[in-house]
Amino acid sequence: MTSAQQPAKENVTLSGVSETALLTLNSRASEARRPDAVLQDPMAVTLLDSIDFDFAKFGTAGSQGMALRARVFDTHTLSYLDQHSAATVVALAEGLQTSFWRLDAARPDAQFRWLTVDLEPIIDVRTRLLPPSPRVTLLAQSALDYSWMDSVDASNGVVITAEGLLMYLQPEQSLGLIAQCAKRFPGGRMLFDVPPAWFSRLTRCGALRPSRRYRVPPMPFSLSAGQAADLVNTVPGVRAVRDLLPPPGRGALFNAAASFIYHTPFFELVRPTVTLLEFG
Repeated sequence: MTSAQQPAKENVTLSGVSETALLTLNSRASEARRPDAVLQDPMAVTLLDSIDFDFAKFGTAGSQGMALRARVFDTHTLSYLDQHSAATVVALAEGLQTSFWRLDAARPDAQFRWLTVDLEPIIDVRTRLLPPSPRVTLLAQSALDYSWMDSVDASNGVVITAEGLLMYLQPEQSLGLIAQCAKRFPGGRMLFDVPPAWFSRLTRCGALRPSRRYRVPPMPFSLSAGQAADLVNTVPGVRAVRDLLPPPGRGALFNAAASFIYHTPFFELVRPTVTLLEFG
């Protein structure tokens, strides 16, 4: 196909925290293109190729970290769906994630329903550039506007994902959101990720710049694995907490380092966490 025959790309302009949706998409799609990819994500590649944006703004997209994070969320969402095949998955602040299509491909007879909750600019991009599905509903609103909970059919189970969300909220907002989810969806689950405190501090002082043209937005909220575990004692309705470890990645050195960090108690305070909450 010549350049003249290439499909026209759509201009996408996002700002603030919403712009991180483009950064994470670029990271996942770049990983998915590799012959030795740790994540199969063809929809991410298709979506990236349809967007007119200067992704070089974000610097190098070579890290497999975002892809491994996505696999953790996929694995434990699928685990819940194995027990509740017609459950509703609520993807809070989903950005330009393509999780629905990965999970749909993993379950040929999939029945689960999907609710995307995000701000209007993100919903606009998803509506324009991602294929519709009768099992996907889009809500253009903040995750902190709890009225989205009224749109959730909880009769067959609920699993809530907050991938790349809570760290950008104030601590009281993040903990309040967790508490409301626990109150409204007993028997459901929630998955979220947050950075360690030192990383949060660097973002708040503007010290993280993957390129000259991009500064990582402030991340006010952080938790260690131990602090996350204590949510079972501090948030009514949380009956169990699990610290989720990443799967093996690419490269012996990478895997050796990751295994050492995630299995050594000393590093609990300095590593990121992905947490699974079970609601009672």
